[in-house]
Amino acid sequence: MAKRGTSTAMPKLRFPEFRGQRSWEIKELSQLLTTISNGLSLPQNSSGSGLKVTRIETIADGTIDLDRVGYVETTKKDIEDYRLNIGDVLFSNINSVAHIGKSVLVDTDQDLYHGMNLLRLRVDAESNSPHFVYFSINTPPVRESFRERANKAVNQASINQTEVSRTLIPAPSRIEQQKIADCLTSLDEVIAAQGRKVEALKAHKRGLMQQLFPREGETVPRLRFPEFRDGPEWEERTLGEISKLVRGPFGGSLKKEIFVENGYAVYEQSHAIYGDFSSFRYYISEDKFDDLKRFAVAATDIIMSCSGTMGKFAVIPHDAAAGVINQALLKLTATPSCNPQFLKEVLELPSVQQKLLSQSGGGAIQNVVSVDQIKALPLRLPGESEQRKIVDCVASFDAQIAGESEKLAALKTHKQGLMQQLFPSPVEASA
Repeated sequence: MAKRGTSTAMPKLRFPEFRGQRSWEIKELSQLLTTISNGLSLPQNSSGSGLKVTRIETIADGTIDLDRVGYVETTKKDIEDYRLNIGDVLFSNINSVAHIGKSVLVDTDQDLYHGMNLLRLRVDAESNSPHFVYFSINTPPVRESFRERANKAVNQASINQTEVSRTLIPAPSRIEQQKIADCLTSLDEVIAAQGRKVEALKAHKRGLMQQLFPREGETVPRLRFPEFRDGPEWEERTLGEISKLVRGPFGGSLKKEIFVENGYAVYEQSHAIYGDFSSFRYYISEDKFDDLKRFAVAATDIIMSCSGTMGKFAVIPHDAAAGVINQALLKLTATPSCNPQFLKEVLELPSVQQKLLSQSGGGAIQNVVSVDQIKALPLRLPGESEQRKIVDCVASFDAQIAGESEKLAALKTHKQGLMQQLFPSPVEASA
C-alpha cells in the first residue's frame, strides 16, 4: 500500500478547465472523512412504531428503501449521535461477498438513524464532495478491493472499519470533485427517469392483463376488443384438456458423465426463467436423444421451471436447438385450438400462479404442485382469433418494454464506461 501523499494518478478523461493541472493525489479513505462508525446496536422490530433505523435491506439499488427499515423504541435524544445527515454514506461491511461495499448516499432528510451491520462514512464536506466520495467507492477497482480484503466465511463475509478506512482513493481538488459529481448525478437522474418509464410500462401492462383476462368466477374479461364484444363467453377447460404435459426425466437419466461436447441440447431451468435459447451448457449423443425422445422439445412447446425459481414459462422458438428437457422442467404441448403464447400469458397470471405453487407444510417454502394437479387446473379460453388478438396486443407491449429496457441498459453501460474514464485506478498510481 502506498504511503499517504506519495502517489498520484491521472484520469483518462478530464474536464477542459482541469487539463494541465496537477495530478490527483492518492489518499486513504479516512483522509476524506471526518468519522467512520458502526451503527446502533439496540434491538430492532418491524412493528412500524418507534424511530426508523437502517438495516442492510434498507440499501436497495443505490437508494434508501423506507419500506424495509427497522424500528427502535427509544427517544431521539438517546440516539441523537446516530441520526443520518444529508451527505452521509452508508456502507455494507457484513454481507455476502458480492454485496460487500454496497452503499448509498443520504441525499434527503428522512429522520432516519444508523443501524447495525452498516458503516456510516461521514465525509469532510469542507474539503471533499460527498457525492464524489460515494461515486469513488463504487468504481470497480475500489469495489474489488473491498471484496479482496474481506474476511470470508461460508455464508457471510465482512470487512472491518480499519480496512475500509485504509482504502486508497485518488482525489483531485474539491472543485474538480464537484464537477465530476454533478456530471454523474445528472446521469443518474436520467437513468432513474428511464427506470421509472420502464416500471410504468410494466405496471400498465399488469393493469391491462387484469382487464384482458376474466377474473376469478367471471366468464368474460372486463375489456374486450370491439369485434368480440358480442361474442360467446370464454370456455372453461382444464390444462390437461388443452395441452399434453411431460415432466422431465429422473436425474439419473442425465448424469454428467453421459454429456458430450456437441450434440443434442439439454434444456435447463435458466431457459425457462430467462427465455434465452442462445446457449447451452450440456449436450447428449444421438443414441441418448433417441432414448429420451419423450422429453424432446419442439417449436411452440412451453417449458416451465419446477425447481428453485419456480413457475416461470418460456415458449420454444422455431429456430431453437433440438434437445430434451432436464429433470427440473415441465413441457407443455398445446393442442391446435390453443395458441401457445396465449397459454403462456394465462399461466403467468397471478391467480393461476397461486394455484401452480403450493406452500410446503404451511411454511414459506413454495413447491410446484403435482402434475396431476396441474393437469386439473381450470382455465378459461376464448376462440382462436380472440386469442391471437390478445397475443398481438401483449406482444406489442412487450416489445415496447424491451426497447425501453435496452435504453436503460445502454445508459447504465454508458455510466460505467464514463466512470472508468473519469476516475483513475489507485493501482495505476505513479510514485
